[in-house]
Amino acid sequence: MDVDPDDVKAMRSENGGRDFRAFMRQQIADGKARRTKPTPVKPPPPPGHRPGAWPTGTRPPDPPPALPPALWDAALHRLRTSTQDRTPCECGTCTPDDDTEENQ
Repeated sequence: MDVDPDDVKAMRSENGGRDFRAFMRQQIADGKARRTKPTPVKPPPPPGHRPGAWPTGTRPPDPPPALPPALWDAALHRLRTSTQDRTPCECGTCTPDDDTEENQ
């Protein structure tokens, strides 16, 4: 917007200078609005979303299967006596260890 000196002179003389002050306030507000970025709008949650719940059609994983104490004792004995053979036990949740310096 181009404002020449004659426009400023006319705004100052009209309405006791209130028009000029209002014009200048609007110019400042427009400049601030160009500087600040609007806050991003958070997208709405998907339909049927329940915070903190498992998604529909899913469930938490099952606990490890219960094994008789004799199997646990046998697996523990095999682990303690073996130095090289790191095979998983029968519980189904054990995995073989990595070949690291600690296992060799």
